[in-house]
Amino acid sequence: MTGRFITLEGGDGAGKTTQAELLTAWLEAHGRTVVRTREPGGTDLGLRIREIVLHDRGHVSPRAEALLYAADRAHHIETVVRPAVARGDVVLQDRYIDSSVAYQGVARGLGAEAIRGMSDWAADGLVPDATVLLDLDVTVGRARVAAARGDTFDRLESEAAAFHETVRQAFLDMASAEPERFLTVDASAAQDDVQAAIRAGLAPVVGIAP
Repeated sequence: MTGRFITLEGGDGAGKTTQAELLTAWLEAHGRTVVRTREPGGTDLGLRIREIVLHDRGHVSPRAEALLYAADRAHHIETVVRPAVARGDVVLQDRYIDSSVAYQGVARGLGAEAIRGMSDWAADGLVPDATVLLDLDVTVGRARVAAARGDTFDRLESEAAAFHETVRQAFLDMASAEPERFLTVDASAAQDDVQAAIRAGLAPVVGIAP
């Protein structure tokens, strides 16, 4: 079987983990081998980087933050993603280059093209076969995170609402610019309805009859 690389993007609380779990069950029921992973944190090295960029309470400059994500990505793509796709697996990944562009490039003000260029270089040009964007109102997403974890927010989740609004718009702008790659889904809908929309959109990508 032909391997596939599918990424899930969206703001905090959009339901990426839940939808990836449901999508995994559907794919496996149709005989596909699925590799679930994330950025940062998809490798042992990535877990250490994740601790720094998301949970270290000391200051991390925006450029250092972007470089740490790029370092994680370079190692992760080479050691996890490319080998899995080469085996014919379906890789479902929580966050990828689009998150770096939205968070560091646009919201941090480092420049979308600069961050995309660095990220493409780190990933050696690997582009997802499809990207699912779970779009959700920032206030709703934050309330979901609070309901799940109380008031425990990581470094990025702790940013002001305006920061997250900028991130959301950046994702929507990217989806508008690349409609052939992005599948944008209203994440405020019922969980089963969201999953149905994702399956319908991805069925041609993974070779499964809808």
